[in-house]
Amino acid sequence: MARQRLCLTALLVHDYDEAIAFYVGRLGFDLREDTKLSESKRWVVVAPRGGEAALLLARASDADQAGFVGRQGGGRVFLFLETDDIARDHAAYRAAGVSFVRDPEEAPYGTVAVFEDLYGNRWDLIEPARRQ
Repeated sequence: MARQRLCLTALLVHDYDEAIAFYVGRLGFDLREDTKLSESKRWVVVAPRGGEAALLLARASDADQAGFVGRQGGGRVFLFLETDDIARDHAAYRAAGVSFVRDPEEAPYGTVAVFEDLYGNRWDLIEPARRQ
């Protein structure tokens, strides 16, 4: 049977360098690739350290696309970042100036906090409940 995996999610951004500064500089993601494709287009891939899935930072190329930057989830949580220590990451992200909509709280599936990226996309930061 064939094996498949989700490898990239395109995330609309206004500017490559400001997005890299946020995801790499504030969230501590790895910059996996930054390749110039043309004078106005780059292939920029960032990913959480130790993770498989990654984000393709896609600069909005027209006003229509620019209108969706920060609204790709329609105001709902759009992306989910799993952690092995939510207290550590919550504190580090706060210290780096990341804006939290909701601080960590217990849920049936684990501990979860909600933050916004530099454009306002909402993310769940989740430490899954330990299974017994």
